[in-house]
Order: sequence, then structure tokens, then C-alpha cells
Amino acid sequence: MTSRSSDRRSFLKTMGSASAFSMMPAAALAHGFEGRPIAHEVALPAAQDLAAPKYTINFAVAGMSHDHIYGMVGAIERGGGKLVAIQSDEPAKLAMFSKRYPSVKVVKTEDEILNDKSIQLVLSSKIASERAPLGVRAMRAGKDFLSDKPGATTLEQLAEIRKTIAATGRIYAILCSERLEVKAAVKAGELVKAGAIGKVIQTINIAPHQIIQHSGDAGGGVPRPDWFWNPDQYGGILCDIGSHQVDQFLYYTGSTEAEVVESQIANVAHPEHPRFQDFGDMVLRGNKGCGYVRLDWFTPDGLGTWGDGRLFILGTQGYIELRKYTNVAVSHTGNNLFLVDAKEARYMDCNSLTLPFGPQFVADVVNRTHIAQDQTQCLLAAELVIRAQKQAKLIHLQA
Repeated sequence: MTSRSSDRRSFLKTMGSASAFSMMPAAALAHGFEGRPIAHEVALPAAQDLAAPKYTINFAVAGMSHDHIYGMVGAIERGGGKLVAIQSDEPAKLAMFSKRYPSVKVVKTEDEILNDKSIQLVLSSKIASERAPLGVRAMRAGKDFLSDKPGATTLEQLAEIRKTIAATGRIYAILCSERLEVKAAVKAGELVKAGAIGKVIQTINIAPHQIIQHSGDAGGGVPRPDWFWNPDQYGGILCDIGSHQVDQFLYYTGSTEAEVVESQIANVAHPEHPRFQDFGDMVLRGNKGCGYVRLDWFTPDGLGTWGDGRLFILGTQGYIELRKYTNVAVSHTGNNLFLVDAKEARYMDCNSLTLPFGPQFVADVVNRTHIAQDQTQCLLAAELVIRAQKQAKLIHLQA
């Protein structure tokens, strides 16, 4: 009885403390236990970020196997690009795309796009293993190329990309949208470069994904295609969705050299697709910082979106956390940035900011620059994820 009474008193004491905390006024909760302020702010764009695009180009889409193509097109259109032609070997995808862009010319073959001298840029989200060969052909035809991630699935493809860039001077870009098309990630880059958290020591990326999405450009609830389950075609989990995360590791740490320390993959819950990988992680070491990445296909329906992507950037004088797509059990709004330094803890709502990639990339095509994406860094990220995939240890978790 003594033990039960003690447990009950402890339980009531805990609940009483929780109740008292829940009744504290907002003004009190806005200060930490030591009275330190918590700043809530809305990040606003600078005047120049609201200016109309300076340039315009003609661009085309060749292949649209992944629905990332809609975001890719949107970015280039925001930058002043004009979509003039589309092509796909997948009738259902082409029909859906044409419904969104009914006035755009449909062509039957990739060669029609590559041979059209009025087209300056080619976009593609065709099956991942087929993107690099198309990009090489596009560059040899005198065009720049923007690939969905991953931009290559083998080291041989990557070597051919580098060789062709050197021979042609064309741009081979990879749209890692989790940095380039997320407003909070853009703001984090600005803060890091301004020295807001000192020298960056490490990035940690948590990147869960959902296999059957209930919303999106495809309309939601669409089953994954056969190639989605085949690592020879999608590249494997580390190469595929890991492209986003390794791009961030290099960008935020500023590393120009890096290696994969260790990596592992697993198929935990999809025995009907024995070669599929639904879990993976990797440890990275760069010349200017370290990184850890965790990837999975286990986002539960209760989250309300396709994934709870989070990024942690550790600096010598503070840290930043991004909750990119939702703020769990608080708000369904994404683009949440949290910054803690020696003075205060800050929350930034980044939804009012603009996305610079589109205008910058169109300007790069016109001016032959690499402002939107560093070409060397882009290809280093591609190399690292391929190496992580090649050397990954396949683990088997017991039931």
C-alpha cells in the first residue's frame, strides 16, 4: 500500500505541475525559465526579390516520369522562362501534363526538342537512370539541362556528364528542391552565410517520405510505377532522395571536398518488392563540416503531409532547425525556422519569402554563370550519393 500511495502522490504532483503550466499566461510562456525572450517574426522579402525577372528563355520538357516536373517548370517560369514544347513516352503522364499546359506544343520524340535551335534549356524528370544520358545529348546539342534529382545513378554516367560539360561549356543542373525550392531553407542559407550561428560544424537531415501520397500534382493516391521499386532504375534510396540531403550538407557546411564515412540500407516492410529500400542512412565528412542523413518511406497518414522533413544546422555560436513541411501538432504550415544563439531563441515564419532559384537559373543560362547552383558542388553531391549507395551495407532487422 505504501508503494501504491507513493506512486499516486507522485502522479498527482506531476499532473498538478502540468496543469499549472498549461494555465500560465501567454506572456509568461513567451519567456524561458530564466526570463530570456523568445522572438516570433515573419521573414519578409527584400525589395529586389520582388522585382520582375530580367531575362526570358525558351525551354522544353522531355520526359515527366516523376511529378517533380511541375515544380521544376514552375521555377523556370517564375524566372522568366517560356515553356514551348513537351514530350513523353508515357501517355498518361503526357495527358495529365497537357491538361495543365494545354497551349504548349506536344512533340513525339526527344530529338525534335534537341534539334530545335530556339530552345535553350531542357528539363526532365524521366526515369532516374535515363536522365544523365538525355542530359549529355542535350548538352552536345548546345542546350543546358535541368534534371530532377538524382541527376545520375552511376559513376560512369557522372564521368560522362563531367566530360561533356568540359567539352561543351553547357550547364548540367540538378534541382534538389528540398533546399532550392523551400523558403525556410533559402533563409537558413542567408543566415549561415551572414554568420548568425558562427562556423557550421554539422548538418543533420531527417527526411521521411510517404509512398502513397494523398495530395500533390498527380492528384493524390496514385500508385507508384514499376520503376519506383527497382533500384537499377531509381538509383536506390541513398542516391535518390538522399540527393536532396547531401546537397544541403555541402551547401551549409561549405565543404568542397567530402567522403562517405559509412552508409547502410534496408528493406524493413516491403517483402513483396525484395530489392526496394525503405530505410537508409549515411555519415559524411567534409573538409569544412560533418553530416548525417536519415531517409525512409514510413511517413504515417496522421501527419497530414508527405513527410516531416527536418534539418538541423549546428554552429559554434548557435544552431538552426528547419521544420520544412509541417510543425507537428502545432500547425500544418511549413517553412518554419528556429534559431538559437547566445542572446535569444527566435522563430521565423518564412512563408512570405520569395524563391530565387528560378530567376537566378534563367540568368545563368543567359549570362553563362553559376549563381543559382554551383556546378562543381552539384556534381560532388551527385558523386557522394552514388558512392554512399555503392558501399552501403544491407542490414536485416529481425521481426
